[in-house]
Amino acid sequence: MKLFIGVDLGTSAVKLLLMDEKGVIRNVVSKEYPLEFPQPGWSQQDPEDWQKAVMEGIPELLRGFDGSDVAGIGCGGQMHGLVILDEYDNVIRHAILWNDGRTAKQVNYLNNEFGKEKLSELTANIAFAGFTAPKILWVKENEPDNFARIAKIMLPKDYVNYILTGVHACDYSDASGTLLLDVQRKCWSGEMLDVCGITENQMPKLFESYESIGSVKPEIAKLLGISENAKVAAGAGDNAAAAVGTGVVGEGGCNISLGTSGTVFISSEKFGVDRNNALHAFAHADGGYHLMGCMLSAASCNKWLMDEIYQTGDYAAEQAGINDDKLGRNHVYFLPYLMGERSPINDTNARGTFIGMTMDTTRADLTQAVLEGVAYAIRDCVEVARSLGIVINSSKICGGGAKSPLWKKIMANVLNVELECMESEQGPGMGGAMLAMVACGEYNSVQVVCGKFTHVASIVKPEPELVAKYEKHYQKFKKIYPANKSLFALLQARE
Repeated sequence: MKLFIGVDLGTSAVKLLLMDEKGVIRNVVSKEYPLEFPQPGWSQQDPEDWQKAVMEGIPELLRGFDGSDVAGIGCGGQMHGLVILDEYDNVIRHAILWNDGRTAKQVNYLNNEFGKEKLSELTANIAFAGFTAPKILWVKENEPDNFARIAKIMLPKDYVNYILTGVHACDYSDASGTLLLDVQRKCWSGEMLDVCGITENQMPKLFESYESIGSVKPEIAKLLGISENAKVAAGAGDNAAAAVGTGVVGEGGCNISLGTSGTVFISSEKFGVDRNNALHAFAHADGGYHLMGCMLSAASCNKWLMDEIYQTGDYAAEQAGINDDKLGRNHVYFLPYLMGERSPINDTNARGTFIGMTMDTTRADLTQAVLEGVAYAIRDCVEVARSLGIVINSSKICGGGAKSPLWKKIMANVLNVELECMESEQGPGMGGAMLAMVACGEYNSVQVVCGKFTHVASIVKPEPELVAKYEKHYQKFKKIYPANKSLFALLQARE
């Protein structure tokens, strides 16, 4: 029997998955690690916490199995995080994460002085606060001593792959989110490297997601209890890996992810760019391309409301009182911009906002407003795709938020699309294991392995009457952010 390990390096935890050669998931282990918010809007993590979680988690994952059967490992990971190593491959500072908003000044420089048109020409994208290049510029300006020590720049999952193999590697899907990659030509952009004051020697070698970057180092294999012949796939950014795990590959597939962040992911065999750059144009893990809209706070909005405000862990109980009669009738709205926002508004100043509350507003109304607010913000991204002529009548759905039947019903009716729920919903971890299968030669393409192992279990269909109600509410929601945009900027202005 051959075994494959999928690694989902998330923001709050690493989720490890063990899959056999028949696609059966044999075990799952999760290891949490801390998240740091040193200042409002800042977000960072210690890469050594990722290393510890993976090194402790894999032996636990393999308990009761023969580790010598592990043929390959594939990792899907949180994108954009800046990991910088010195000449001895030691971590210089804690990684600045995808949802960090400290780079407003650098984003403004890139978009407005260097120029959006030039950025799009070089990288197929414009600057967003979460992207890696603005973070490099921030370190250069604010931590010059650290900047001077940089020998290698990596992304989060690539640091894990480096620990396993000793190879500095990155795949095209993850590299697309750095604002340093010429996405169409799949190579580092020399001009963008120059803008950031770095060289190609400081960047990792590029691979397709399904290619092997090498084998596990003997000393690491011994610690993990696996064969040193086990291959490590280049892996993918979390959304591309999740798309593989749900079978969204090739032309015209769509996946909606309700994780810590929220995404709309549209796969394509051909390179294409949204002319307004409201959607990201990235390489896909299947060797093709994709357009993606990303909101910074999705399921994390509900987690914030439950954990911090209500102080309860019983999420289902809070949703239990929201019956069908309440859907499409809520008088409370919520802007889900707790960490600022990326797609499509690209505003680091935006903040989470409840509006419409009255004396009869209930706890359930606020809960419903959060679920609906995320759905409306996802629709903002879907509407950009539709404006490009892309037809979206159905979509796969994954992520922690997709475990809620209520949220899926709201989402289907706000978007007016059929949502396909997968038989096995393991997101980036499953996608990582499938990429490892291709890297090991078990299958000759990502499309083939997806056809083999991804199956739809159920479909949530929109209801015409409820779609009509939500259409009216969405049109109101669309007006709330523009009306508050200048206020958000005023609130964030330093005195």
